[in-house]
Amino acid sequence: MRRLGELRDAQSLWNGLSRQAADLATLRELAEDEADQEALAEVERESSALAQELDRLEFQLLLSGPHDRDDAIFAVHAGAGGTESQDWADMLLRMYTRWADRQGYQVEVLDLSPGEEAGIKSATIAVAGPYAYGYLRAERGVHRLVRLSPFDAAHRRHTSFAKVEVMPDLKDDVEVTINPEDVRLDVFRSSGAGGQNVQKTSTAVRLTHIPTGVVVTCQNERSQVQNRELALRILRARLYELEQGKLDEERARLKGENVAAEWGNQIRSYVLHPYNMVKDHRTDYETSNTGAVLDGEVQPFIEAYLRSQIGEGG
Repeated sequence: MRRLGELRDAQSLWNGLSRQAADLATLRELAEDEADQEALAEVERESSALAQELDRLEFQLLLSGPHDRDDAIFAVHAGAGGTESQDWADMLLRMYTRWADRQGYQVEVLDLSPGEEAGIKSATIAVAGPYAYGYLRAERGVHRLVRLSPFDAAHRRHTSFAKVEVMPDLKDDVEVTINPEDVRLDVFRSSGAGGQNVQKTSTAVRLTHIPTGVVVTCQNERSQVQNRELALRILRARLYELEQGKLDEERARLKGENVAAEWGNQIRSYVLHPYNMVKDHRTDYETSNTGAVLDGEVQPFIEAYLRSQIGEGG
């Protein structure tokens, strides 16, 4: 029923745009017959707005995966490199949060592990809005930063890595079977901010899926029950992505392609020294406006990647 409702909404939207285009064509003919320049200018403005809306909707047709319309669970993990990489992970989290704000999406922090001195070791957030997963799946992989480190007394150039994971926030109608006997539950005291209540009671939760080795921690809520529910939500998404990854690898093997692991294979480099450049290594799309990108201007990179997947089975 949910899918039927989505299809009806889409049909209604495209039919409405078709009628709008026909009306504008009629208005243009009338305005030209009467040489009404003011009416012609108005038709031009409305036609331009319609064309922009069509471009946006046609781009969304690229997002045709089974979960592209869904919300997303987004995680970022600092790579090797201590404080420098943890600060980079925090910068990425801020960048994607700003991007989500620009898209009109809602962001919910599910889990956050702060770094020892600065930044974060890891963070998991939920991003809610139409096509959140469809867009963000373009960002999974390793992101590399090159800059003069503010944490180096000699102010030397450092290279840091952080890994981005993206999973669909599965709806109840998607079946992911988790045998309770396959999950080990550990509880511990939260290490994050939250006051004495968090520190004195064991509210944080760690779930280990024994067959796969997938580990999920959640310590952002004040109650153990809430953290367990959030951890299960993340575990379901990660197990689904794991199974999808196995299917993708098998398809690639049958096609005779080599499948490279995402970790250690950066998809994008952010260079702040000795020059300014952000470059996506999958599409060669690049910009020298590093400040705008780190402030959330990621959409051009996402669109370039998704367009590159046309005809490649992506």
